[in-house]
Amino acid sequence: MEREVLAEDLKKLYKAGDLVKADCGGCQGCSACCQGMGDSIKLDPLDVYRLETNLGLTFEELMNSHMELHITEGSILPNLRMQGTKERCTFLNEEGRCVVHGFRPGLCRLFPLGRYYEEGGFSYYLQSQECPKKNKTKIKVGRWLDMPDLKKYEEFAAAWHFLLKDIQNLLEENQDEQLTKELNMYVLNLFYTKPYESGADFYAQFEERLEQMRKLLSVLRQNA
Repeated sequence: MEREVLAEDLKKLYKAGDLVKADCGGCQGCSACCQGMGDSIKLDPLDVYRLETNLGLTFEELMNSHMELHITEGSILPNLRMQGTKERCTFLNEEGRCVVHGFRPGLCRLFPLGRYYEEGGFSYYLQSQECPKKNKTKIKVGRWLDMPDLKKYEEFAAAWHFLLKDIQNLLEENQDEQLTKELNMYVLNLFYTKPYESGADFYAQFEERLEQMRKLLSVLRQNA
């Protein structure tokens, strides 16, 4: 989803093979980015799939313990839940360490980087004012993300972003409350609550659902 970006940060854009000064040295003694984030840590379908698979929980069970739903730019999407007086992520233990670090969500992997989308894809940029950790060192973007099948993941991330933009544009064009509700429920079911086949390639399954969604959007536009 979109957010305001400092113009200064966009002067230098990065690709996966570039070095960027983002390495926090394992974030020892710091969990600032895991607290007080409100509903900003949005979860895409891959994030939820990996949490379900590794924790052995269903979407509904995650909703009861670690996630909540909020409306962002017209779309109802899940986000990580913050709790307690310090608004800590529910996956943060008493020592301030992430208990799902090996399969943490994409936005957690990305921080303190951001994505700048254009022409069907994106570049990375460093959010200079977001991370309080001093003396960060250089690391390759791809290594910092630590995501298996990075190329496939980047294609997925771009496709998901532009699909949400397409849905947002359609809803803004129609201004139909019933359509907004029904389309949001359809997206939640198609990409989140409907189980993905265990052991099968997630990206292939996502592509099938993405094509189904695109066909629906095309029909809705024709009938508008």
